[in-house]
This record gives sequence, C-alpha cells and structure tokens, in this order.
Amino acid sequence: MRKWFLVSMLVLVSSALFLAACSKKDASAPKEITIGFNIPLTGDIPKVGEESKFAGEMLKNEINEAGGLEVGGQKYKLNFVYADNESKAESAVSVALKLIEKDQVLAIVGPNSSKQAVPAGQACDDNHTPMISPWSTNPDTTLDRPWVFRAAFLDPFQGPVAADFAMEQFGAKTAAVLYALANDYSKGLAEIFKGDFEKKNGAESVVAFESYGDKDQDFSAQLTKIIAAKPDFIFLPNNYNEVALTIKQAHDLGWAGPFMGADAWGNSELMTLCGDDCKGQYFSTHYAAAGATGATKEFIDKYKSLYGYQPADVAALTWDATRIVLKAIQDMGSLSDNLADNRKGIRDALANIAEFPGITGNMKFDAQGDPIKCAVVVKINDQGEFEFTKSVCP
Repeated sequence: MRKWFLVSMLVLVSSALFLAACSKKDASAPKEITIGFNIPLTGDIPKVGEESKFAGEMLKNEINEAGGLEVGGQKYKLNFVYADNESKAESAVSVALKLIEKDQVLAIVGPNSSKQAVPAGQACDDNHTPMISPWSTNPDTTLDRPWVFRAAFLDPFQGPVAADFAMEQFGAKTAAVLYALANDYSKGLAEIFKGDFEKKNGAESVVAFESYGDKDQDFSAQLTKIIAAKPDFIFLPNNYNEVALTIKQAHDLGWAGPFMGADAWGNSELMTLCGDDCKGQYFSTHYAAAGATGATKEFIDKYKSLYGYQPADVAALTWDATRIVLKAIQDMGSLSDNLADNRKGIRDALANIAEFPGITGNMKFDAQGDPIKCAVVVKINDQGEFEFTKSVCP
C-alpha cells in the first residue's frame, strides 16, 4: 500500500513539473500580431497588389528576423495575411469582412485604389477595425470615418499640383481631360483638376472633358474629339495600364502634344506596357525612385535585390503605411487578449500620431486621419526612369 502511495505521488509530482514546464514554455513563446492586406493580386492592376505584398513581406521578414516587434518589452512575431480583392469594389468589401471576422486581424492595410478603398473603408469603420490605405487619394476614403487612415496625399491637393505644373512647364492655357467614369479616383481627380484649371484660366479653358467605361480598351472616339479641340495638353488621371493604351492610341491618331499624369501612373509596369510612347511625359506622384537618398534609397536597393525591379510609389507607400500601423501598436504599450480592445487601442494610437518620418516624405496628420505631405512631379526620362523634377508642398 505504501509503495502504491509513493508511486502515485511520484506520478503526480512528475505531471505537475511537466505541466509547469509546458506553461512556462507557452508563456515565453513569441506571440503573433496579425495584420491583413486587402490588395489587388488579380484583376486590372495586379502589379499594384504584387508590389504591396512584396513590400509587406520585406518589412515582415526584416522585423521577424530581428526577433519580432517589441511592444511593452514583449516580442511579437508578425503574421501578414494577404487577401485578393480582384481590383473590384465589391470584392474589396468581402475581403475586408473576411479579414475582420475570419482572420481576426488587428488592422488592415489597403485597399490601394480609391475604387476599392472607399467602400472597404465603410466596412472597416462599421466594424470598428482600423484600416490604412497606402495609395488612395480620394477624400471619401477617410471622410467622417474615425477608423480609417491613409499614407497618401489627397486629390484636392494633387489636382492643383498637376494644373500648376502644366501651366508652368507647357505654358498651358487650355487643357483636355480623359478619365475613367467608374473609378472614384479617376473621376474625382478629373473633376478637381477641371475646377482648379478653369478657376485659373477661365470657364472655357478645359476644352474637352471625356470619359470611358470600366472595360473599355479603345479610346479613339474620345481622343478624336480631344485632338479636334486642340488643347495645350491632355490630363490623364488614370491607372497605368489604361494610360499606356491611351497614349499609344493618341499618338496613332496624330497627337504630338504633352500629357500630364497623376500618381496612378507610378507603377513599375508602366514602361513595359507603354515603352517609348511614355518617355518625356510628366506625372505627379509620392516619391521619385531615380536619385533617391537615405532611407528611401536603402528601401529601393533592398527591394530591387530581392525582387529584381525598382519599386513604384505603391510599394513605398505600403512600407510607410504598414510601419505607421506597427508604430501605433508599439505606442499602445501592451496588447491584451481582447481583440476589440486591441483594435480600439490601435485606432486611438493612430489618431494620436502627430508626425511620421516616412520614406515617401514626412507626414503630419490632420483630424480626419489624412497626412499633410509634399507631392513630387517626375519626368519619364529616356531610360524609362521616373526622374525627380520638382517637389510641391502644402
């Protein structure tokens, strides 16, 4: 009987020691911080999604290889969930809800395009999940949405930048505009540009204001009207894939004048699609890769060494946007086991970031969650590089 008692006690003590060891191991094991990425890996602008994912992976691996993100003395491994919104507005909403409900992310980076960011932003705001768009410039993305932020300047700033530069560079007194009717970004920026240009040059100075449908590939009818109106330049506030088609078709129709573009031109695939037709043209954007220095150059060099090509602005903005989220998490000081509390803590910390030194420029944030930052105008040089021309600050 005594022997049985001793054996039983030995088993109990061994079990207790084993459980204590396991408990200690679990307590010291690195926990994960899960961030969602709502990005277009397929659809009309898959290169945007690819560059966002590559930038995210580069940042995640850099932090994880250093032991994780330190929050209040605790190291957390980063887990990034990349979900494809197919470059569609309705899919962006579905992706946002999946990331929120199924993947239980702390915050969401993206969508990038305003066409997807505006509706997805509403879903995130309704579900009290912080979202930051790297690339969306339409004011409606963040307007009256306390849970939604961005890393890009806004179109009410970008439109006048484009108008002023064209007036200065081309001596322009008249302009024409061709925009995508179903794209919130393109339509909104076109209207802002038109209002600003006509304010500065007269009510009839925008001599043609043409649009096209969502899946259109042939713009010859609109371009024929535009060329007949004899503008001093053509403003194209459109995605890079559509810009390549438009410029080639305009040249085929005999247009030899300049184009002025906006930040959606700034993709590494533009020159692959457009080639010589785009050389010599200008567009406003968030940073100039050619001639970059400091932390921006370090980012570009590392990205090129890993992925084989120079990152466009959306990659740099994704890097900045993700780092802003991670800074907010660190500023919280600690994370609890309550997802809703953590999400609110991140939202509050994001709202309290007064200034951030990004690789796309220093940002100061307003009450709406929008950064006040400079724009850059670049020229596509003879080597097909996006070359710095000038910086324009608010």
